[in-house]
Order: sequence, then structure tokens, then C-alpha cells
Amino acid sequence: MKYSNCDGISRRDFLRVGALTGIGLGLPEYLAMAEAGAVHGNAKAKAAIFVRLGGGPSHMDTFDLKPDAPDSYRGEFKEIATSVPGIRMCEHLPKLARCADRYVILRGVSHNLAAHELGLQYLGSGNRPVPSLHYPSYGSVVARELGAAAEIPPFVAVPSEGPDSSGYLGVAYGPFETGSMPQAGKPMEIRGLSLKGGVALTDVDRRQNMLQYYDRAFGDFAHKDKLLEGMDEFSQKAYAMMRSAKTREAFDLGRESAAITALFGAMPFSQSCLLATRLIGAGVRFVTVNLGGWDTHANNFNTLKSTNLPALDDGLSGLFLALEAKGLLESTTVFVTGEFGRTPKINERAGRDHWPRAMCCLLAGGGIQGGRVIGESDSKGEGPKDTAIAPDDVAATFYQSLGIDSRKEYHTPTGRPVMIVRNGTPIRELVG
Repeated sequence: MKYSNCDGISRRDFLRVGALTGIGLGLPEYLAMAEAGAVHGNAKAKAAIFVRLGGGPSHMDTFDLKPDAPDSYRGEFKEIATSVPGIRMCEHLPKLARCADRYVILRGVSHNLAAHELGLQYLGSGNRPVPSLHYPSYGSVVARELGAAAEIPPFVAVPSEGPDSSGYLGVAYGPFETGSMPQAGKPMEIRGLSLKGGVALTDVDRRQNMLQYYDRAFGDFAHKDKLLEGMDEFSQKAYAMMRSAKTREAFDLGRESAAITALFGAMPFSQSCLLATRLIGAGVRFVTVNLGGWDTHANNFNTLKSTNLPALDDGLSGLFLALEAKGLLESTTVFVTGEFGRTPKINERAGRDHWPRAMCCLLAGGGIQGGRVIGESDSKGEGPKDTAIAPDDVAATFYQSLGIDSRKEYHTPTGRPVMIVRNGTPIRELVG
């Protein structure tokens, strides 16, 4: 399902499109292989799943309801109790309510960027966007720091990650994008793993030789150009992945046990969460799963109760329970967020508009003790009650769970030193 928000031939293009599309492999989609980096030895998490709720979900209609606020604020949804005494959430999230002990709710997360693209960059990297630099996404950093086995991509996005997600790290640390979401009961065709249109492995071999020709033709320049550097990585790794039974099996939901499959609904997001658990189990280090459609300027309550909340409830509850059943929850950090919250006061179209001053995030696994609420918003959900939690702090906490030093310095292609997270301190209640 495709969602949209309210915002609205060069040599490189030839190499990227002309040399690669003959086998159905687009460079930005699959350049995702990285060497392993240094990590802290005491980290519990070895992988992560990032659930991106594109469009900006309403905090007051999901995990931070305000039943005592005025009618024009609180909306029509009721609270229900959860498996953890004292924690309450939306009535349309019953499955998540029953497994509330598996995750932490962060309330009072706050910033001031109310545009979709800026908010996505901020919550997707932990760095406030600046005009002079494009920060890499969490997945690109994890791909660089943790790497993966030779035939497994370290970073997979279902179905996509967005433009230039690797930022200044370059395309070699970008995602392997599936290009589609899995459908229940149907084989999933993955771009780059499926040979369509009569393309045979001999054609793949021929394309591999073509790439080696370009390497020789451009000589030393190829080692200095970030795009060509990524292409070299792609030409080695993607070729191996196409021949890898292990990679193909990781994407095959038909191989999953009946007990695990039963934890998930049939909706594409739910099946994507099931796929994420298989990928993590196969050795993928980072998976992004997307659920869009949260940009509810109008008809907020009907949209949420009929579509978004049932999808989120099915998929996310299944994700937590399946990871636990597979023995992967302690070694996998799960981070759930949109780009901002929505206005506490309901507008004239029965909707809610952009509101970054208050929002919710969820964290689970990776040694993070669940069953808690950290932070608090004020009585009307307009902002933090006391101390705000910055996206930078959530990012620092996330990286610490993976043993990655968020203050580690990288260098841009121009030699500029940049910390992984420019500002941000791990949340004390979550890291001990």
C-alpha cells in the first residue's frame, strides 16, 4: 500500500542505470555491504529493527491518551488497561496492551521541526538536519559498525528507506530495498534476488564482467569516487547474494513455522514484521519496516480505528512476541517512531495537524527492560510536563544498546570530522 504526505544522462546515471538494470538490480537499492567495525563488548543487542510510522502518528490517540482533557482535545477513543498495572493505552491496540511488558513507552519526546522531511531526517538519524550536511540513517551506521556475513546484506528496508539514506557515508552503506511488502500466502519477489524476464545467471556473469571493465576504464578515479566505490562493493556482494541460498531462504516466509506465522495478521505491515524477524535470524543487522498513512489532517479517528491502529496492533505485537519466541528479543533492539506527533486540539475537519512538541516513541529488546513509561506530557498533551526527551537522546540510547559509541567520529568525503550523534545523552532510566 502506497501512502503520501501533505508535503509536497550523466556518466554516473549511465553507470548506475545502464550497467545494472539489465539484471534488475538498482544501485541505490542494494549497495549495503560494509566491513565490521569496533563495538563495545558488553552490548546485549547485535541487531536492530526500526519501525517507521510515516506521516506522524497522534500520540494522544495511541500511547498517550488524555481522558481528562477537554472534549476538543481528548478525541473519541477510550483507554484500556494493559498487562502492566498503571500503563494504559488506546482501546484499538488490544494486542499491544497484552504484551506491554515487552517494551518501553517514551512520552514527552519533543522537538520543533514540523515538516515531514525534516522530521524524518531528525528521527531517522538522531541529528537535527543542517543545510551543509546529510547525516546517515541509523541503518547505515549499523551497517558500517556491525557489518554482516558475506552473502547477507547488513541493512534491509521493507519496502524502501528513502533518498540518500546513507548520507555522507556513501552508497556502500545504503539499504538493500525489497521494493515491495510481502503478501500473506504469496511468494515474495525481491528485486535483485529474482531473475525475471528470461534473465539467466549467464547474463549476470556477463554484467559482472561489464562492471570489471568500467573499473579498469576509470582507473584510479574509481577509488576516489563514492558512487563508483559503492558500485564496486555492489558488484561483488549483490552478485554473491543472487547465488546465495541462505539469502533467498531468509526472504521466504513459507519456510516459517506455523506457530510463529500465527502470531501475525495477513496485512502487509504485519507480514513485513514477520519478514523482519526472519531477516534478523538469518544475520541481517538492521531492518527498516514502514507503516505510512499517519498524516491525518482530516478524518483522523475513522482512519486510525479502521486502518492504521489495527495494522500497527497486529504487526508490532507479533514482532515482539515472535522475537521473544525465537530467542532474539534480548539481542535485537526495536525502535518505533514517527517524525512527530499531532496537534492535541482537534481541527475543524475532525483531524489533527503536525505537532513536534510532543510525541511518543517505543523501545524494546537489546537489554532494555520493558513494561515502563519514561517521560510525561502535560495534561493536554501539548508538550513535556517537566523534562523533554530529545530525539538525540533516544538515538544515543539506541546506539548504546548496540554497543556503538554515539560520540564516535566519522569523516565526511571532504575530511570534516562528525560525531555519529552530534548532541544527545543516553536516557539514564534505560541504560542503568
